[in-house]
Amino acid sequence: MTTEIYGNLINGEWDTSGPKLANVNPSDTSDIVGHLANATKNQVDDAIAAARAAQPAWEAVKLEEKKNMLHAIGQELIDRCDEIGTLLSREEGKPFSEGRGETFRAGEFYQYYAAECLRQIGESAASVRPGINIDISREAIGVVGLITPWNFPIAIAAWKMGPALAYGNTIVLKPSEVTPATAHLLAEVLNKHLPKGVFNMVQGGGEVGAALSAGKIDGVSFTGSVATGRKIAQAAIQNMTRIQCEMGSKNPILIMDNADMDIAVAQSIHGAFGASGQKCTASSRLIVHENIHDEFVEKLTKAAEAKKVGHALAEGTELGPIVSENQMNKILGYMELAKEEGGELITGGARLERETEGYYLPPTIYTNTKNDMRVNREEIFGPMTCIQKVSSYEEGLTITNDTDFGLAASIITSNLKQAENFKRKARYGSVLVNLATAGLDYHVPFGGRNASSYGPREQGMHAKDFYTIMKTAYTNPG
Repeated sequence: MTTEIYGNLINGEWDTSGPKLANVNPSDTSDIVGHLANATKNQVDDAIAAARAAQPAWEAVKLEEKKNMLHAIGQELIDRCDEIGTLLSREEGKPFSEGRGETFRAGEFYQYYAAECLRQIGESAASVRPGINIDISREAIGVVGLITPWNFPIAIAAWKMGPALAYGNTIVLKPSEVTPATAHLLAEVLNKHLPKGVFNMVQGGGEVGAALSAGKIDGVSFTGSVATGRKIAQAAIQNMTRIQCEMGSKNPILIMDNADMDIAVAQSIHGAFGASGQKCTASSRLIVHENIHDEFVEKLTKAAEAKKVGHALAEGTELGPIVSENQMNKILGYMELAKEEGGELITGGARLERETEGYYLPPTIYTNTKNDMRVNREEIFGPMTCIQKVSSYEEGLTITNDTDFGLAASIITSNLKQAENFKRKARYGSVLVNLATAGLDYHVPFGGRNASSYGPREQGMHAKDFYTIMKTAYTNPG
């Protein structure tokens, strides 16, 4: 058993004191990846104080120097994507190709925001008063707390930290306690390239996130569940802390009778079962026109059953395990609930056995479901999708929008009029045509509506709306 301890990074120094929590490999539960050192409230406060002390000097760093630091971070992640991706897949459970790809993309995020360091251009305006000049600029908000999830432990951290640093903020990161090893490696990279105190990290569970969000910080950015997001927002608002929350989803793909069947099946498989369905953009509702319903179900089932489920680091694995036993049991509960609510199980629906003891679930499909069923209302976060039958585009659009969420929605159609209408009428942050529900491009805004998001968008140049505050300056030249 390894004795690797994943500690807390405070003002450039590692602290491994405090209670330890085991980090279990979901592909092989006999493999203990390491132990994380659960931070105390005092350590959270120390990390915030270190970030506060470092912030003025970091904001004053010359733009080109800052750009070079962020670019170097990104390049090191790209250069080490095999190594880091292997560890990510080992502790989180996604296939190695996905772990490697996520690490590579994280490097690209840092390099994108390295370039953004040089694009911080202000505005000027004429005053209604003669002879008065107006300048409009942006400044860092200060110290930001970043609370990130386990499903994309390095990419989501990157798309929060990249803009935070580029715009002059200092950071306290609270990564998921489920993926502490990846967080530790990431922190080592940042600590190598940044001045002390600019980046700090506290490991641990919900109590650590609660202490951070209630702390004396200037902004908190969170990705996770709706329930946790509400708690974080309630704690942060007590200090008038700026809030950004990316939360749950129940993303649909509307498949019309004029759809290209190959595209419909391929995009539905990718959307529903990519990352074992453990992503906020998973296509967990498939709304299918009755004229093609049976053919679609038959072909989707065949494609799902062809997917190889196995150890994350085994060659050929397409779906890795569920991240933890608790998460697996939650998904199994929804599978039983679907049957109780009247859904018809087509394939999957039970735990799988493999050579190593792990949390393996197959791609699972239910038909004969209705939109008022809990399995079509609540986020499942696993390799399970529910099919609903509709008789028209209008009915399909109505069901698409009948949700408490609003992250991503897709339509598969060859009808341009339907596609354009769907892009206008679907009440979601991201709308896609002939593609799975997803949000992959780092240079455009990402976020949702309703219970899916609260606060400004993430990614691209629009990230500055959260990480900066505007200042309007008036000058009378005399």
